[in-house]
Amino acid sequence: QVMRAFEAGWGGAVWKTLGDPIINVSSRLGGLHYRKSRLIGMSNIELISDRPIAESLREIREVKRRYPDRAELVSLMVESTREAWREWIKRVEDTGCDGLELNFSCPHGMVERGMGASIGQVPEYSRMITEWAREFATVPVLVKLSPNVTDIRYPGRAAVQGGADGLALINSIASLIGVDVDNLDPIPHVRGMGSRGGYTGPAIKPIALNMVATLAEDPEVTVPISGIGGISNWSDALEFILLGATTVQVCTAVVLNGYEVIGE
Repeated sequence: QVMRAFEAGWGGAVWKTLGDPIINVSSRLGGLHYRKSRLIGMSNIELISDRPIAESLREIREVKRRYPDRAELVSLMVESTREAWREWIKRVEDTGCDGLELNFSCPHGMVERGMGASIGQVPEYSRMITEWAREFATVPVLVKLSPNVTDIRYPGRAAVQGGADGLALINSIASLIGVDVDNLDPIPHVRGMGSRGGYTGPAIKPIALNMVATLAEDPEVTVPISGIGGISNWSDALEFILLGATTVQVCTAVVLNGYEVIGE
């Protein structure tokens, strides 16, 4: 998948979040349509990668070998112990990747294990774990921020104080996208059962633009910003850049339209 993206012209990729093995379910995606036609948002209940860790690390190394000129970052969501972060960072850096993206922001990301948004919503935790990562990492470290906070400046400043080389925002928004009124199942659902998920797509772009601009104009945020959230075409990307982002990331638009959207 990453190599197909690079062949289509993308300049880099952030590898699907790695961490301790979990089990995903299907279907994991639900769509929100405007007047039953255009899809404006998508909700997912997907957790971190459920692929074997050794296999992912092997593939990260192989992709970097084949495409040395492309940026390859690896997303990590690890239990909140210093030793766990040291071990994971060492294993991932051995692949030759270009950087790490710390996932402190998944809204449904195993809060019972001290992961995801349960970290990003507490500035002190964000700063502490960023400090651990910066202590062990020799490659740049980005911190991916959660929009599920009252004021984005506090977690952004905490990550900078912890030594982050950059910020990535926004992650998905906590949501319960709807209920299928024909069968009374939540959307999405697995055998009639559902859960709160993360909302993405064009509908979240105004929220993402606001938060990117807020951090870009904050004098205490002195690192580059990677803008994320509802970017579907060139003009969306330009809006983020005009408001202070130096790079942009795209996910939902690729899921919906394929890697060739880079052509625009």
